[in-house]
Amino acid sequence: MNWKDNLHSDPKILFGKMVIKNTRIPVDLILEKLGHGITYNELIAAYPRLTVEDIQACLFFAADATKHEKILAVA
Repeated sequence: MNWKDNLHSDPKILFGKMVIKNTRIPVDLILEKLGHGITYNELIAAYPRLTVEDIQACLFFAADATKHEKILAVA
């Protein structure tokens, strides 16, 4: 899955935060709710325009974002 098919950033929408395409649902909101144990079905019930593929795209986006991080050891 290519997360770019489901997510985008536009300076005119939420100041350029990454959102689900054609919505104002920010990716960080979905990731935070998943972290709190909210299920896919609960998310879709709360945000009817959301799809399983949108939720998965958020996870792939997060994986991509952390995959290229540079970690500096601080002693």
